Amino acid sequence: MRLEIITPDRKVFEGEVSSAIFPGADGQFEVLNNHAPLISALQPGEVRVTSAAGRESFQVTGGVVEVLRNNVVVLAESVLA
Repeated sequence: MRLEIITPDRKVFEGEVSSAIFPGADGQFEVLNNHAPLISALQPGEVRVTSAAGRESFQVTGGVVEVLRNNVVVLAESVLA
């Protein structure tokens, strides 16, 4: 599935991933290929992604995630280095 992590000032990540774990408003959740459509608020925390290149993590300060037809878009308030 395709994942994009975007902040108001830049695109932080774009690529194909096999899974992504998010700090949702109601708790942590994982998105895999062919996941049902979903929109969720994000709490500050770690977004963990797994791709063919390995695992990466991004610290977000909050935002929103949308999952639709194997496209996952994260609109993050900011991503801490």
